[in-house]
Amino acid sequence: MGLQPLEFSDCYLDSPWFRERVRAHEAELEKTNKFIKELLKDGKNLIAATKNLSAAQRKFAHSLRDFKFEFIGDAETDDERYIDASLHEFSNFLKNLEEQREILALSVTETLIKPLERFRKEQLGAVKEEKKKFDKETEKNYSLLEKHLNLSAKKKELQLQEADNQVEQNRKHFYELSLEYVCKLQEIQERKKFECVEPVLSFFQGLFTFYHQGYELAKDFNHYKMALQINIQNTRNRFEGTRSEVEELMNKIRRNPQEHKRANHFTMEGYLYVQEKRPAPFGSSWVKHYCMYRKETKKFTMIPFEHRSGGKVGDEELFVLTYCTKRNIDTIDRRFCFDLEASDRPGVPVTMQAFSEEDRKLWMEALDGKEAVSIIFLKYSFIVVNAKREGSAQLDKIGFTIIKKCISAVETRGINDQGLYRVVGVSSKVQRLLSLLMDAKTCNEVDLENSVDWEVKTITSAMKQYLRSLPEPLMTYELHGEFIVPAKSGSPESRVNAVHFLVHKLPEKNKEMLEILVKHLANVSKHAKRNLMTVANLGVVFGPTLMRPQEETVAAIMDLKFQNIVVEILIENHEKIFKTLPDATFPEPISMSVSPPNAPPRQSRRQGQRIKRPLAVYNLCLELDDADSHNSPKEDTPTGSMDSLSSQSPTPAFSSSPPGLLDGNHLIMDSGDIAAWTTNLPGQSRPSMVSWMNIPSANPAATNTALSTFFFPNPATGSDRAVESVAQRKARAVYPCEAEHSSELSFQIGAIFEDVQFSREPGWLEGTLNGKRGLIPQNYVQFL
Repeated sequence: MGLQPLEFSDCYLDSPWFRERVRAHEAELEKTNKFIKELLKDGKNLIAATKNLSAAQRKFAHSLRDFKFEFIGDAETDDERYIDASLHEFSNFLKNLEEQREILALSVTETLIKPLERFRKEQLGAVKEEKKKFDKETEKNYSLLEKHLNLSAKKKELQLQEADNQVEQNRKHFYELSLEYVCKLQEIQERKKFECVEPVLSFFQGLFTFYHQGYELAKDFNHYKMALQINIQNTRNRFEGTRSEVEELMNKIRRNPQEHKRANHFTMEGYLYVQEKRPAPFGSSWVKHYCMYRKETKKFTMIPFEHRSGGKVGDEELFVLTYCTKRNIDTIDRRFCFDLEASDRPGVPVTMQAFSEEDRKLWMEALDGKEAVSIIFLKYSFIVVNAKREGSAQLDKIGFTIIKKCISAVETRGINDQGLYRVVGVSSKVQRLLSLLMDAKTCNEVDLENSVDWEVKTITSAMKQYLRSLPEPLMTYELHGEFIVPAKSGSPESRVNAVHFLVHKLPEKNKEMLEILVKHLANVSKHAKRNLMTVANLGVVFGPTLMRPQEETVAAIMDLKFQNIVVEILIENHEKIFKTLPDATFPEPISMSVSPPNAPPRQSRRQGQRIKRPLAVYNLCLELDDADSHNSPKEDTPTGSMDSLSSQSPTPAFSSSPPGLLDGNHLIMDSGDIAAWTTNLPGQSRPSMVSWMNIPSANPAATNTALSTFFFPNPATGSDRAVESVAQRKARAVYPCEAEHSSELSFQIGAIFEDVQFSREPGWLEGTLNGKRGLIPQNYVQFL
């Protein structure tokens, strides 16, 4: 049962029950007062904790923003570029979240703390004051009454009458105060229900707003998160493939390190101890130097280097060699020594000590020493001769027959087999089939389409093995580096054009066989929904098959991912590349010095607005078990590879590589996701052009100066020309774009912009489209 109501008429009776009901009301208000006091304390603690959390989150965001991954090699893939920029995106997400948290902390103070403090001070405080007056008047009233009743009846009538009047007036005052106090008690009991709860409701409204803002931020971030998951998975797949190559190279070098020395312009190089003579009686000391010698110029270079101190301990010394002489043991108390004489110091030989007798023989041979070894130990030479791989495979009539027979069998029998070209055949069966196919007597007799003796995985493995057995890769050693360059840089369109141009530089037979193979791979990718072999998966398998560097090094292995991208470009654009001639005026692939660097994704110009990132849709390849497969060739990298980000084509071919619904650790996507991605899908993000050109955007003059020295390829001449101004120039859209603000332009691929100029907004241009002028992302267009 709740509090009993206080009747005004009871104030005149002032009964014990009335007093109990008053005390119950007072106790309830005291409890309310304590509750509000605790709530204020907890609210202030909440604000302090929120500020501490916000500070910690901001510090965490700051750490994420300032860190940058370094990559191995001279370029990153698009996947790696987005991954590298992801920490900055995470930082911005937390920053935006903390801005909302600050609003929440302020709202707690304004909507909860201050109203409750005001209620406690003004309302509960007023009741306390009324209670003091009521208690004081109660005491005064009953004290005066007792005193009055103790008056003697023998007092004069006038005195008694004055006393009666005084008691009556005091009683009236007490009743009036009692009425006001009762009214105030009941008023405050009713008022507290909304005066206390309304601030709490406002607090929760602020809390809900904060969580809603977090939800909105997370929803905006979801598109980027999905794209990043794909980037990470793609990079992981490439890492797995690269790791196996690196480990294989490491084991080769471990077995025979001298045969795998890198070729360079030095005839001989390595560590030698050089004797430095000191004045008597100190004798001499031996100092380790890294020495390099070029036989063509007879220049000998020495750099003192001490591993214990971790660096050079002196200046580099260079001299021209006159002669080299072997030192006999009877002339010096150290082994493996020889003397060198420089042209600028005749008669003053320098004594050097090799690490072993074998090492001294190598140096003597390279330096044309007087007692040079007559037998050349080629296996220990520091110069690596990259001999062509031996094998009977050739680009001849039999070779074309093999490829065509294998392709015909695969397309007839196994085009929908899961893991096609990934699942390998048994090595002995593959070798037996390959030997039959490569023998002119038996080649035509082998029936691959109808025979059950040859499994599809055996046929595909034999086909890959044949291509690897060619004296040089199908895309040639000579053009290997040129094919890699566009995969590392440039816009999607320039990548395709560069590969198109280079394919037509291949020898005719190479180009013909490459066309047959790539047409087949494009057909395989069209069945990716069944066979799970997307363009990216095929790139992983055939990248090392069609391309390989002449020198096997870790740096070359790091370029495997770019080989895969080249194959992806070939598959995705095979009709254009093989059926049309390249532009005769198209320049050779641009050098890395003028290629766009690794710019991070552009941030929106408006606070809190997140850009919709580009996203290619991938299918993940399921792990396939092969009980018969005992030895897996190195090209069969782990499954889970995703579709291509190589050419970043503005309109992905979803029909050829539809999204799959996979389980386990694989990404699950539905048609709604795809529809959202295809609505606004640029080929790449919108980085700031000015920032990656290292132009201070705050200085327009500096910007114009820097731009005057930035070179673009000239389609007309095949050379580079300086762009001095873009005023009054036209540009063509290479990606579609949806405006995010009224100051920006929306456009589709191929839109032509008039009067294009650089904007004061970094990374943006100003142009006119269909009579409307607005901002255009700079790397979404090409100048005409």
